[in-house]
Amino acid sequence: MNPDELKSLKVNKVVDARGTACPGPLLDAKRAMGSIPIAGIMEVISSDIGTTSDIPLWASKVGHEYLGMLTEPGLWRLYVKRGK
Repeated sequence: MNPDELKSLKVNKVVDARGTACPGPLLDAKRAMGSIPIAGIMEVISSDIGTTSDIPLWASKVGHEYLGMLTEPGLWRLYVKRGK
């Protein structure tokens, strides 16, 4: 998805993992995904650059759809659509 499409997503849950180091943001995302309906969208906000590779790999591995990422200085917003 392009940045404008990501910005216009209706997010079901925001996981604010700023200030936590790997694997914190990934663990927070895993815990939160269960509270999101199937096809719902989760936004993960992280200040750890490792999250930019961890979240897409995890999403692909477990059947969720990684939608993309928005980058701000020192901050990443990653979007995942829940699969099954």
